[in-house]
Amino acid sequence: MENGVTATTPGPAAAFSAAQERGLVLLLGCAAALHVFVFSAAFPFFVNTDEQVHLDLAVKYSQGAIPRALDAPCPEALQFIAIYGTIEYLWPPESQPARRISPPVWTLPVKVSAPLILAKKELWKNVTNQEASQPPLYYAFAGLWWDLGKACGLDGGTLLYWLRFLNVIVVVALVWLGHRAARMIFPGNIFPRLAVPALLAFLPQTAFYSIQNDVLSPVCFGAAFVLLARVLQADLPGARLGMAAGLALAAAFLTKISNLPLLAVAALAVLFKTGRLFRAGKLRAAMPAVLSLAAGAGLPAVLWLAWCKINFGDFTGSEGKIKFLGWTHKSFGEWWPHPIFTPRGLWIFLSGNLDTLWQGEILWRRQPLALPAVDLVYAILSVGLVALAVAALCRRPAVAGEPQRPALWLALGCCAAAFAFFGFLSITYDFHDCFYPSRAHPYFTSGRLLLGALIPFLLLFVYGLDCALSRLKINWVKPAVLIGLILFMLISEIATDRMMFSNAYNWFHM
Repeated sequence: MENGVTATTPGPAAAFSAAQERGLVLLLGCAAALHVFVFSAAFPFFVNTDEQVHLDLAVKYSQGAIPRALDAPCPEALQFIAIYGTIEYLWPPESQPARRISPPVWTLPVKVSAPLILAKKELWKNVTNQEASQPPLYYAFAGLWWDLGKACGLDGGTLLYWLRFLNVIVVVALVWLGHRAARMIFPGNIFPRLAVPALLAFLPQTAFYSIQNDVLSPVCFGAAFVLLARVLQADLPGARLGMAAGLALAAAFLTKISNLPLLAVAALAVLFKTGRLFRAGKLRAAMPAVLSLAAGAGLPAVLWLAWCKINFGDFTGSEGKIKFLGWTHKSFGEWWPHPIFTPRGLWIFLSGNLDTLWQGEILWRRQPLALPAVDLVYAILSVGLVALAVAALCRRPAVAGEPQRPALWLALGCCAAAFAFFGFLSITYDFHDCFYPSRAHPYFTSGRLLLGALIPFLLLFVYGLDCALSRLKINWVKPAVLIGLILFMLISEIATDRMMFSNAYNWFHM
């Protein structure tokens, strides 16, 4: 073992200079930008993960109108919703009167399109935006981006896609953060340092092709993870590092409430570090770092919780959405007959979350936009390689070196907490007649809600892959397997989403 990483057979990777590595990461960032741009442009509006209401919130924030209730979309958003959406995500052509999908409204004569637009506006005026209590960070950025597009003279469908293209910047930042995390944890191993950003660049996660706040979670918590890992590794963390970590944690909270289990693990990690500093007699010297971290994370979170309590009636603002969806809380005794406590039910929960963590959860004509065989590959690879990573962490003598062990345990804690949280939510609610989750499928299997843990998950995934391939002692196997995995991701994604590129409602046909 050398430099605190798994000992591997020396090979061509050792010849990589820092400049060459930076160049490859830059190339991966460009590939990620192109990947997200092309697929964002190919998907028509509005995807089934409530893209209309996320657009509405972005527009409201651009107007400085932070929602105080679950109300209807604003007039500016209604115009875009009425003109640019297709029904194909939830309805097949056979369900329509003429057994075909109508052409885009913007291609019709005004005398035909005007009454259609008016009718759809009237329909959406009666729709409640159930996401109005979501934290503000993504929508604040999206609102500024929307205003920038209008300042550049964009309007109509071009402005709408401009808002989606904000995800291009997000994914480039994500690739950089993934490399930063891998470089910190695996300082002497080039394979994971390139594999993590490469997988992020070509990840077929459809959340990055739509307007929604989930896309910012992996960036915010990814930054928090890197800074927390530095806090754990530091002999005596400084106040600036503590403040930066605290603000990053606050950003993760202010992006998505579903990041709460990740923040709980971060708090436990800070307590663990504080205990070690106390035992070493260094707690007094480290107090500026601890206090600045607590203040940076706590103050913004407390302010938002107070806002939700005042305006929505509860500290997270979620009760209004739960009531809107028709869910009710189960009694404690009603939790235990849940199918998640059976082997089959547990596999449905785990595989469903892993499938959608890799590929997303968009429906097309009311069917999942995914291939079952591809789903199975992602689920088996994820379970198998993360299990290998855990086995390597637990092995005595340790396979992982001291510099990387705390960060990898932190990554494992984040992933475990995220899955446990959504497993807990699955058993505590009666979903009644809700479309998803439902009584027939009482599981939260939404990988986009787990995206905050994406970088920690891929660190474990790649670490497990590295452990498995290192046993072969063949230099070319690792890059070959990585290239093969990327090709599998790209080819399967194109095979799955190919019909989007010819759709009359997408950006290429405007």
